[in-house]
Amino acid sequence: MIRAASVAFGVVFGFVLSWTGLADPSYLLMATSIALTLAATRLLARRNVRALLTREPVRWSALKPERRHVVGGGLFGLGWAMSSACPGPVAAQLGQGFGWGLCTAVGIFLGVRIFLRREAAQAGQRAELATQAS
Repeated sequence: MIRAASVAFGVVFGFVLSWTGLADPSYLLMATSIALTLAATRLLARRNVRALLTREPVRWSALKPERRHVVGGGLFGLGWAMSSACPGPVAAQLGQGFGWGLCTAVGIFLGVRIFLRREAAQAGQRAELATQAS
């Protein structure tokens, strides 16, 4: 049920991105998206609202910034600047036949793959250290 709802939402969202032209990188959408999401999340958390699909409470928590946040944010911004595209509408860009959307998609997949490999290597190192310590 949750997957079907997620797919349906994604299809509708992609259609709206394409139809309204928001897959075009010349639109400055990010600041508005951040402001709206911040306000809506805060409001929902204050009213103790639960998520529609998971029924989990909507929460807001702030983490202390770490080096990984700064490096990740910098890499994200660099990738965004180089591709001139937000990762959100990549599927809409590809669906519309924008060739440069493929470059962005490849970058996203490579970035995720590198991250997952790095995380697995670090988890292995932690497990090895735990084994040596016991």
